[in-house]
Amino acid sequence: MVGDVAGFVAASFLRGIALVQIPTTLLAAIDSSIGGKTGINLPEGKNLVGAFYQPRLVITDVNLLESLPPRELKAALFEAIKYGLMADPELFDVISQTSAATAPLKGDHLIELIARCCQIKAEVVAADEREAGLRQVLNLGHTFGHALETITRYRRFKHGEAVGYGLILAARLAHELGLIESVEAHHIEAGVRSIGRLPSIADLDADAWLAAMRHDKKVRRDQLTFILPTRIGAVEIVTGVSDRLVKKTIRALLRPPPR
Repeated sequence: MVGDVAGFVAASFLRGIALVQIPTTLLAAIDSSIGGKTGINLPEGKNLVGAFYQPRLVITDVNLLESLPPRELKAALFEAIKYGLMADPELFDVISQTSAATAPLKGDHLIELIARCCQIKAEVVAADEREAGLRQVLNLGHTFGHALETITRYRRFKHGEAVGYGLILAARLAHELGLIESVEAHHIEAGVRSIGRLPSIADLDADAWLAAMRHDKKVRRDQLTFILPTRIGAVEIVTGVSDRLVKKTIRALLRPPPR
């Protein structure tokens, strides 16, 4: 949040002043501090006011990140596994096998994770800095996730946790559309859930969730844009999905069938 606000101010003051990002969370280190997107939230939706403005430098102190509480580290892993799902099956597997008990995020392990995530994002941004096409793939899980943050007034979820639910819904919606095999969709959901337990969503409403998605800045010509996996390591940009199917997918997650 601090980096986004500071970046937006730097882009606006005197029509642009020098900006250095020093991320103090793992999520900022692998995502928001790089790529040049800056913005602020409104009650109607996330990041609706902002600018594209590249920092002159990004400084990440891994020793500082190691001091973060477990929830912050875990939340960042949901964003990190997104990179694996969209572009790197090996990274997906490494993260899905990571837990605080068996593989603490420290030292070389943490450095390698940050470096690989940044490399994937930098390659995408270099090809499409202002999200005219390819960069949209970085929004995997975010059409659902941003709306989830909005309807809970940015108070219940860490950003990465909302993205975690978004990734699960993206896999389920892809399966509903016939874009991915059932076994692969289940593998994705299991990998995301292996990171850790997510905050409850049982009290939420599918209609409110969908309504919030319609305020997303990625809506074009009244059509929602989804980034959906076709397998682990590959995604597709999809539009024209019916509201009925989106709500059905959300409802199934909110109200799972009894065991």
